[in-house]
This record gives sequence, structure tokens and C-alpha cells, in this order.
Amino acid sequence: MARRRNTARLHFRRLLATAISGSLLTLPLYPQQSSIQSSFLPAIIRTPAAAGMLADISETEHLPYLTVVTRENQGTSVFHPNGSDLLIQQAEEKFRSGTRAYMSSDYDRARADFDAAIELMLRASDSPTNRTLFEHTLDNMIDTINRYDLTSMGAAVTDETPGFDRAPIDDISGMTFPVDPRTKDKVETQVRSTSSVLPLMTNDTILGYVNYFSGRGHRTIENGLVRAGRYEPMITKIFAEEGIPPELIRLAQAESGFMPRAVSVAAAKGMWQFMKFRGNEYGLHQTQWTDDRLDPEMATRAAAHHLHDLFNEFHDWYLAMAAYNCGPGVIEKAVERTGYADFWELRSRGVLPQQTANYVPIILAMTIVAKNAPEYGIYDLVPEKPVEYDTLPLDANVNLGLISDLTETPIPELQQLNPALLRGTAPEGYNLHVPKGMLEDVKAGLASVPAGTRATARLHKVEPGESLAEIAKLYRSTSVAIAGANGLEKDATLNEGDRLVIPSAYHETPVRAVRTTHSAGKSAKTVRKASAKAPAKKSVTKLVSETHAKARIIR
Repeated sequence: MARRRNTARLHFRRLLATAISGSLLTLPLYPQQSSIQSSFLPAIIRTPAAAGMLADISETEHLPYLTVVTRENQGTSVFHPNGSDLLIQQAEEKFRSGTRAYMSSDYDRARADFDAAIELMLRASDSPTNRTLFEHTLDNMIDTINRYDLTSMGAAVTDETPGFDRAPIDDISGMTFPVDPRTKDKVETQVRSTSSVLPLMTNDTILGYVNYFSGRGHRTIENGLVRAGRYEPMITKIFAEEGIPPELIRLAQAESGFMPRAVSVAAAKGMWQFMKFRGNEYGLHQTQWTDDRLDPEMATRAAAHHLHDLFNEFHDWYLAMAAYNCGPGVIEKAVERTGYADFWELRSRGVLPQQTANYVPIILAMTIVAKNAPEYGIYDLVPEKPVEYDTLPLDANVNLGLISDLTETPIPELQQLNPALLRGTAPEGYNLHVPKGMLEDVKAGLASVPAGTRATARLHKVEPGESLAEIAKLYRSTSVAIAGANGLEKDATLNEGDRLVIPSAYHETPVRAVRTTHSAGKSAKTVRKASAKAPAKKSVTKLVSETHAKARIIR
């Protein structure tokens, strides 16, 4: 059975890699903001085959495959890599070459190199010395190529920004679920023994949602625990500083699925879903360049202040949670109308909006299941890595392409670090997030570019044998313009590793937030028109989503 499962998983990877590889050859050359996946679509959870395996991979994931397997075999006789190992080494070299081409906006060359890398990996799949590391390397290549395709290399070029499925709380907040008598005693015991700053309790409504999350809604909890890894350290720190129960992190899972650029049909935005007026009240401002509600750290601080104010008003965390959902005015009127400042009493009297009436029980049920995950069959989840960055206050407008050149970080990754940016240019005064440990490099690099040109300039690192004419063609510029910007003669000989300022090389593409949907039973998928300059073929996004669906069956 295990052999059949491994064969099926390898077949999935081959299918996915072939789909991506074949699509690279047909993609148009238009910049496109990447789509953002649904906050609650089932993620593929990779369970370690043996204890400690994933930790070993994470420690070596940036080292070339051959370096790692050689190190692993140092205790044996002289290690001789086999044919598959050498093919993997060649694939990694092609992948690095493709990444350099991508960074230089040479998308034709990037496609060719990425295509070659995937082909070499497929050929290497027969007998790699470390199959687990091989599969991990292939997965990383596929994920990275797909991310590039969805942005600058133009996969799924469309007229509008795609949406994603709404959070399941929108689907289930109007529903109730039966209580499983077999779990009632177990949940009551868990509540008594579970350490929690937020008061926990049980009743039939909460037990019904626990039953749902331990069955049909099982993957919702799994996805929340995995995705929370990106922001949980930051949220936990801020909540501790502001005196907020750490369990209220589940509000962010329910509101947005930890997606910083989520937008509701009511125009609430960000991970904590602030309306514009409420965001302004807590210091989250909007300009034509930025929206502070989309900044995870700023929005978390604002959410903590808002929750603190609600608790100070109602002196009860359940009422504070309800007010966060429907607004404090609704709760104030309900209390005035009934004379009861108790959530469960207000709920039983039917004076709360239906979604709010079930909002608190859902959060409590999610908290109970998350705190007792192994008892609900949730094992070996690997949280996403925490987002880390350094912050640089800008003294001039700077395009993300220039930061990408300085840090050798793809623009999509910079956009993920700066979700509050609405455009491809960060304005003067903005606190730009740059990859951790690269702050001084960015400062030094920006100092070499005149402040007045940073909004449009790029930096190019000279490759062996490159000429000004070749570089000018790459950026749709001229040798004269590049030479003049760098104090060179038009026919100057360039040295490998030199960095050249490329004037007026960046052309901004707006960065739009993702819209959530509240249509019944359907995801917010948008029908698109194919680019007139490219054949209407299946996009990489479509191919990946179809193959992931097959993977869920296989696994």
C-alpha cells in the first residue's frame, strides 16, 4: 500500500511539473498581479515520513541537492553520485539561471531555463539518492515557477482581479449542527482541563460546531493552524502587549483566513476586516498609494486596540467578540432593549443578527478544537514560516523593481512583505519592508541611485560577456541612455558583477486587493477574456488547481 501511495504521489508531481513546463512556452509577456488563493481551500498538508525529517529539510533547503547528499554520506566510503543525482544538479543550475533571467526581466530566457530545469528533474526521478530531498526540491521549483508565472511572466493575463472563496464562517454562521452524544463528555473534560485566557464553556450550540469542525469542517481547522504560522508570533506579541486573550487569534481565521489582502463585498479590508471609518478611527489610513488596513502588523495593533475598547465598554469578552462582528451600536441597543448584558441571554431572546448569534459559538468551538488538536485527529501539521523583515523609511518614491534588483528577491515576494501597497511603487514616507538581514544592502544600493529617479530606475547586474547593447535591448532602452546614466562611453567594456543604473526602466502595474464573495454556494471566480496576443489556453493556475485536486484524492 505504501509503495502504491508513493507511486501515486510521484505521478502527481510529474503531472504537475509537466503541466507547468508545457504552459511556460505559451505564456504572454504582460505583467500581472498574482492571484491570492482562498483562505480556506484545503491545503496539501505534508506529513513527515519520519520524525525529524522535515526539520532536516528546512535546515538544508537552500543548499544544492548534491552538497546535502554528499554530506549525508560522509560516514561511508567515497560517495559517488548516480545519474539521477547529476541530473538534479544540472536542474538546479538551470533553475538558478532562470531565476537570474527572471530578475532581469528576460522572460523568454527564464521560460527556457525553467522548462529545462523541470525536464531534467523529471528525468532524474528514477533513482535519486535522497528521494525525500528530491521531491522537496521539485516541489519548491514548481511552487516558485508557478508564482513567477502568475505575475511578471503573464500566466492567466486577465481583465480583472480574481476572487477567492469566502470564509466558511459565512457558509455555516446561519446553520446549526447536531450534537454527538459521544463527544459531549470529552469536550466538557477538555474545557475543564484546557488552559485558556479566554473563558471557555460548552453548550449544545458550541458542541454542534465542535462536531462540525471534527468532521466535515476538519480541514478548516488544519488550514488555520498551518496558515497562522505566518503571523502568529506577531499577533501573539501584540496581543500580549495590549492585554488581549491570545485565543482571539481565531477571529482573524474566521474573518480572513489570515489573508492580508482580503476584501469583503461590504468593503471591509485586511486580515482583521476593518471598514474604512473604523480603520480611520484606529489610525489605519488610506491614500492612492497605500491602505494601512492591509498591513498585517498595523491592522493587528488596531484590532487589539478595538477589542480592548469593546471589552472596556461591555466588560465581557463574548460581548466584545459579538460587537467586533456586528458593531458596538448593535450590542448597545440589544442590551438596552432587554436589560441583559449577557451574550447568551441576548442570543436566546433573538435580538442579535443571525451571523453574530453564531459567531461567538463558532470562535469558541474553533478554539477548543485547535487547543486539543491531536484529540481530533490533527497531527504533524507544519505551520508556514513566520514572515520576517526589516523596515526602511523611504525618503523618496521607490519602485519595487529596484528593490528586487538590490535584494535579488522576486517582486511577488516583496509584494507579500508589503501587502498595504496598492501600486508597484512605494511612496516617500512609507515604511518599506525588505527581506530580513538586507537592510544595509538596500540602503547602500539606493544611495547609488539619484532620489528623483528611484520611482522608475532599475539596477542591472552585468553577466559575463554582456554588452550595453544587449542590456539596452533587455530593458527596451538605448545604449546611450544607459551609458549616460552611469558615466560610461557608449561602447564601454563591462565587467562581470558591475551594477548599472537603467533609467526609466520600470513601468508600474497597480497592485489590487482580493475581493471576497458572499454569493450562495459559489466561489468568486471571474470569467476572463484571453489576451488578444496569446492563444486562449488553460492557465498555469487552472492546471495547478486541477492537479492539486487529484493530489487530494491520491493522498
